[in-house]
Amino acid sequence: MSDDRVRRGAPLPRIIKAHPIEGREVEITFDGGRSKRVDLRPVLESRKSFIPLRNDDDAFRRFNVSDYGDALEWPDGVELSALWLERLPDIDFSNADFRNAMQRLGLSLDGMAAALGLSRRQIAHYRDDKPIPRHVALATRYLVDRAGADAAE
Repeated sequence: MSDDRVRRGAPLPRIIKAHPIEGREVEITFDGGRSKRVDLRPVLESRKSFIPLRNDDDAFRRFNVSDYGDALEWPDGVELSALWLERLPDIDFSNADFRNAMQRLGLSLDGMAAALGLSRRQIAHYRDDKPIPRHVALATRYLVDRAGADAAE
């Protein structure tokens, strides 16, 4: 007998509150209490409709959380969905996050160096206490996400 029931996936994220920090960075709190800082500069550079938000600090800071918590919205009609915002990488990426990524990937210093195209010494510094540049954090997150997607297939 086949099972024809429709299954629901994970519930869509809802934004509880959001506030601008500096530049085009926003602190967002989702339902369940999880908070993250995201940088919206890359998306604001991607489309002409965002020109007012990337050029005018006051216009950018006038966003609100939608009534249903499913988006950030601006008075001119521009909005960014909660689902999309949840998928953005958090600005903060600590040395502990880097160590956890290495562990999840099962990579040694040499393996992580090869995966990121960096020196073994640089990887050792990131694993210990050296601040991690944004591009290294993004590349590391990509490797972890990719490994998770490959494992799911």
